[in-house]
Amino acid sequence: SRGPEVTWPQCRVWTLLLLLGTCLLYCARVTVPICALALSSDFHWDKKQFGVVLSSFFWGYCLTQIVGGHISDQIGGEKVLLLSASAWGFLTVLTPLLTHITSAHLIFMTSSRFLMGLLQGVYFPSLASLLSQRVRESERAFTYSTVGTGSQFGTLLIGGAGSLLLDWYGWESVFYFSGLLTLLWVYCTCKYLLSEKELTIPMNYLMRGLSMPKQTKVPWKQLFRKAPIWAVIIAQLSTASTFFTLLSWLPTFFKETFPESKGWVFNVVPWLVAIPTSLFSGFLSDHLVSQGYRTITIRKFMQVIGSGVSSIFALCLGQTSSFCKAIVFASASVGLQTFNHSGISVNVQDLAPSCAGLLFGKGSVGFLCVICVYLAGYLIETTGSWISVFNLVAAVNSIGLCTFLLFGEAQRVDTDSVYVDL
Repeated sequence: SRGPEVTWPQCRVWTLLLLLGTCLLYCARVTVPICALALSSDFHWDKKQFGVVLSSFFWGYCLTQIVGGHISDQIGGEKVLLLSASAWGFLTVLTPLLTHITSAHLIFMTSSRFLMGLLQGVYFPSLASLLSQRVRESERAFTYSTVGTGSQFGTLLIGGAGSLLLDWYGWESVFYFSGLLTLLWVYCTCKYLLSEKELTIPMNYLMRGLSMPKQTKVPWKQLFRKAPIWAVIIAQLSTASTFFTLLSWLPTFFKETFPESKGWVFNVVPWLVAIPTSLFSGFLSDHLVSQGYRTITIRKFMQVIGSGVSSIFALCLGQTSSFCKAIVFASASVGLQTFNHSGISVNVQDLAPSCAGLLFGKGSVGFLCVICVYLAGYLIETTGSWISVFNLVAAVNSIGLCTFLLFGEAQRVDTDSVYVDL
């Protein structure tokens, strides 16, 4: 169902809530990349082995994207978000404790990251479902971009505080910091923002979420005959893969290429730049929509910047030997990637608001993420050069961008009349 009407003050509270949730999602997600060299040193992993650890997150991530989106469309995204956050918070806190108990460190950390991926895979499909049902088309880009800045805030927070904790107290403290903050957010949300009735999931609602009755089935056969659906899925796969490749490997790139540099600089500055660029992209997109420009033209313009221009700076990053230039190029690449929030991310909601959560899940299935993150580690280990990694990022981005430019559209292609008047 569409869900209750939300007033403007409630919208602001939920936007802030989801911004914080996205922030903490990335705090937990980036703990392992931040601690990469410390973990590799403690447990004697090479880059191929560490690539397995990093990529295992996406094996789990891809498995719950679709089911997370479907359940959110049925029972409400806020319930799914809070359940998953509780679980990943506890897992993050327990990871250092359990890692020191076991002797099979590589297997345990790989399994832990796989489980983390399972739990976090439901987040963005749930978010897409929530926004498509409660936010007007003219406000979606800015709202999504605002909430999306949580990924930069989270990476910024864990990059700054995590780098300091890593130097002062060891890698374990980074996990405790991230996990306890997540559990605090869940507790405050449940206590102060949701009623007991809203927190309860009746069994019939849960069963409705887990099943797909004939009369409520999404017309996938009809949807997948549409070229714009495939265009947004391919573009989503490409941008997600390149974003997570940079997110996973940039800390190691800077630490190895510029060993005298401070972690709190290269783990903070690119994500600090990304916050205003994300907000600006959402504001610019909604402004252009309100001025009467065609929605699809705006979505494609944003995607050219998010995938095309950002790739140019990624290529430059592989060619420079100057730390200052590397920070500028990394900041430009990461910052401009946030224009994707106002491109393909909201295009999912343009095309099929009635099943945006489930469609977003299908578009974010992370098999390509697994391949790209692992392949980056393999390329570094075998070639000894980081240039190959940034070439990989540019190539994958180009495939997604060209597909979206050729076949992308913004007209609705679903048929659920309940969702026509947003």
